[in-house]
Amino acid sequence: MEKTLSVKHLIGIKDLTKEDIELIFSQADEFKEVLNRPIKKVPSLRDVTVANLFFENSTRTRLSFELAEKRLSADVVNFSASTSSVKKGETLVDTVNNILSMKVDMVVMRHSSPGACLFLSQHIDASIVNAGDGTHEHPTQALLDAYSIRESLGGVKGKKVAIIGDILHSRVALSNIYCLKKLGAEVMVCGPSTLIPRHIAHLGVKIEHDLRTALEWCDVANMLRIQLERQDVGVPYFPTLREYSLQYGLTKEILDSLPKKIVVMHPGPINRGVEITSEVADSKQSIILNQVENGVAIRMAVIFLLSQRRRSQGELN
Repeated sequence: MEKTLSVKHLIGIKDLTKEDIELIFSQADEFKEVLNRPIKKVPSLRDVTVANLFFENSTRTRLSFELAEKRLSADVVNFSASTSSVKKGETLVDTVNNILSMKVDMVVMRHSSPGACLFLSQHIDASIVNAGDGTHEHPTQALLDAYSIRESLGGVKGKKVAIIGDILHSRVALSNIYCLKKLGAEVMVCGPSTLIPRHIAHLGVKIEHDLRTALEWCDVANMLRIQLERQDVGVPYFPTLREYSLQYGLTKEILDSLPKKIVVMHPGPINRGVEITSEVADSKQSIILNQVENGVAIRMAVIFLLSQRRRSQGELN
């Protein structure tokens, strides 16, 4: 019997089992092979329609999802809130119901409100893939990050991963913690105390405020950008960007002075010269471009497996 995911939607890593994650990775392995062929397309989802709903600005994630859908031969509908009736006051459910009346099977959604994808999944029949909801979760980013670590280091279990930067405002950090812990990695968060959530230790992570200590401990450093757009105006989390960079910016000098070679990651977009220098981003220890490539394979796997589950239960339109 063919394996299927235990969930109908991908709302967050929190909902996935370890077996779900390993199934996604196994399927992504197959799709990576497809992506390296001269013809980078398979007819797997020729009968499936996917709507990409982005209520927040996005370039990399939206393009990655769109490319993944087209590589699977799905029909794709793109929706941008900035040019839609949302501007006229239309509700989220009305917007989606209008799109579903066009017989859409799956909705990939990014929204500024935490829980928006969960809310949607309770009101419509299509499968929902969370492409980032506020400061809550960004599950496909965590999956591609863990997949990239597995590819680079041969596995995730037992590896030490430091997530460094703006943990407080990062949906990537939370999803990464859930994913890495489920796969047996050790996780440390590092940053100024003002950017570390108060109760994060309950998730079973170590907390460190000194960059060098974190880098000497880890096998992998996942550098997060400062999310100025999500920080409360008037609340100074640190004196200046320059001061933050001096304390928590990863330079080639620091990297070369470490007692061992570590892997450097970044979910993007990179603020070069703030959390990471160009020299580090473009160095041999960086797997940032691998992450981008793996993002398409992982998103193909997620969309394919969710569609397969719907097909097996007779839910496709």
